Amino acid sequence: MKNIALVAHDNRKPDLIDWVKWNWEELISHRLYCTGTTGKLVEEALKNKQGKGHKFEIIKLKSGPLGGDQQLGALIAEGKIDMFIFLWDPMTPQPHDVDVKALLRISALYNIPTACNRATADFMISSHLLNKDYKPILKDYSEYLERDI
Repeated sequence: MKNIALVAHDNRKPDLIDWVKWNWEELISHRLYCTGTTGKLVEEALKNKQGKGHKFEIIKLKSGPLGGDQQLGALIAEGKIDMFIFLWDPMTPQPHDVDVKALLRISALYNIPTACNRATADFMISSHLLNKDYKPILKDYSEYLERDI
């Protein structure tokens, strides 16, 4: 079971929900982490699938601008997120752009597979590694941690 984070800016939420509906059979065996409104929409989109003997585990964090981005960043830093699907809107300024940048930075720092567009999300969800044990190789930051200050 993978821990998959799903996040989308307002203008990209319909794309993410469409992607979730299209890929629900792959997602059913994994735990989903979502920020705020995205989590509510994902839950609603998958509600009719749960009645067919399927049960999704969806952990809803706070809305991104209200701290959800930081919650997700902490989960990544703690090694609790395996994949990150973040459909962000490159055309609309966000009031929490610095939080978004920090979240993308932390996913790169911890080498978490991250999709920022639907095509990359499609490749990730169809990867043969999805249902295998996979640990990303982390850069050794001991030199940074042990530097003289």
